[in-house]
Amino acid sequence: MKELFDSVSENCSKTVTQSYSTSFSMATKMLHPSIRNHIYNIYGFVRFADEIVDSFHQYPKEDLLDRFEEDLYYSLNNKISLNPILNAFQKTVNEFSIDYELIAAFLKSMRWDLKKKVYKTEQEYKDYIYGSADVVGLMCLKVFVKGDLKKYKELRPTAMALGSAFQKVNFLRDLKKDFQELNRTYFPDVNFNNFSEDSKQFIINEIENDFAFALTGIFKLPNEARFGVYTAYKYYNKLLSKLKQTPSLNICNTRIRVPNYEKISVFARSYVKYRLNLL
Repeated sequence: MKELFDSVSENCSKTVTQSYSTSFSMATKMLHPSIRNHIYNIYGFVRFADEIVDSFHQYPKEDLLDRFEEDLYYSLNNKISLNPILNAFQKTVNEFSIDYELIAAFLKSMRWDLKKKVYKTEQEYKDYIYGSADVVGLMCLKVFVKGDLKKYKELRPTAMALGSAFQKVNFLRDLKKDFQELNRTYFPDVNFNNFSEDSKQFIINEIENDFAFALTGIFKLPNEARFGVYTAYKYYNKLLSKLKQTPSLNICNTRIRVPNYEKISVFARSYVKYRLNLL
């Protein structure tokens, strides 16, 4: 009956995705059914780890993360966990031979979030983004290429660029929470007590360069993944456009969102391009 438990576990990961991110959930629905659940499984894992370090302020975060990591490696080695999120994740990791190095790098960035508040150098900034975002893109890429190592190596740099772009957009969108509530500053050499338009534009230029490079890889993805990833790319571009139009002072004082009707419009236009073989 392990198959039934695995199915229940995957449904839990899907519920986590739908509950925490309507936009990512909508984009994931655009993936082929053969890979869709595996992306839910990856998202469920990274979301739970992120919640430990960002949300559970009244609980012993480090102890929780220690237990989560201990249970994770048990599940990877034994191919089962009574934590349904970890059970679903191990299934995907083992099926697609996802590198443990990617998982370790992710957990390293999560541990930095427990205590590290300021990223002072460009290298610290890049290392954090690699662990918190780039490796998640690489885990997904492993699923997308279904074991094609040559394709994985070819698309690895663009998958990392897309992960970086998504994370930097999140940083910019979440400035208020990160700076005012969590006392974190990810962007080096930026004064968030006096966040200027020049600083904002510098960050946006960096994101746009990442997006431009990432797009070249999206067009080379297998057909089963291309539409879903392109949809997520277009959504984040829409969010970036809103950030560009928002004065820097307002970004520091509010969380910029894309209304649901605009999300639906983004997805509809992406679908038209997909059906017309323009992707």
